[in-house]
Amino acid sequence: METVTAADGTAIAYERTGSGPPLVLVHGSTATHTAWEPVRPAFAEQFTVYAMDRRGLGESEDADEYALEREAEDVTALVESLAAPAVLFGHSYGALVSLEAALRTDGLRVLVLYEPVFPVGDDELYAEALLAEMGTLHDEGASEELLVVFLEEIVELPPAEIDALRSDASWPALVETSRTLYRETATEHEYEFDPSRVGELPTPTVLVTGTESPTDFRAPTAALDEALPDSRVVTLDERGHDAIHAAPELVVEEVLAAIRASE
Repeated sequence: METVTAADGTAIAYERTGSGPPLVLVHGSTATHTAWEPVRPAFAEQFTVYAMDRRGLGESEDADEYALEREAEDVTALVESLAAPAVLFGHSYGALVSLEAALRTDGLRVLVLYEPVFPVGDDELYAEALLAEMGTLHDEGASEELLVVFLEEIVELPPAEIDALRSDASWPALVETSRTLYRETATEHEYEFDPSRVGELPTPTVLVTGTESPTDFRAPTAALDEALPDSRVVTLDERGHDAIHAAPELVVEEVLAAIRASE
């Protein structure tokens, strides 16, 4: 792993593979850079891929104070360390981070956002009782219980899928990523979407969404498409928020086509 130093001095780790123009990958919650493994080899055939660990996860450092702005600066630091303009691809919470980073740098060719999550209109994103429960579990260090609540209530995974995850060898590593889960969920909930601010973003943007994703995960895509000056929507039929793992070939095919069409 290599590192880049963010504006606040935090070391952000990333793994570089492939060759060609740069593609920066930003993972979501309960993940590290390895979340991109199902699609990274295919992207590396056409790009130099920079798969980063967001702060506090994987091999990246953390800081005492947290803010979405610091995460955006992490991505900006990596993008601006590259020799050529990059394609930036973020998934879920990583897509929200990538959106904020795109508003802070001129170093992008194309922005790809796979279902960033934030409140749209006057509707609350998550119930206050749910956030309070997650906050309590976080404070008590109940990492596994916190992860299960997140998977049940927010990702809306059925019990059978959660049971399958719990029996998999990767479960302990997944539990480990939950240390940043509450702060990220709370940040999504409190995010204030400003269409006029997003409307100033000149970067061509690809918005990826799945027909089977929860409604709260799909609504921001529609709001962004309406606000952005240069956007296109890629709809993954019969797929949800997890298509990077469930249908990697489809994600690669659709995203590469949309990048080509956007340039």
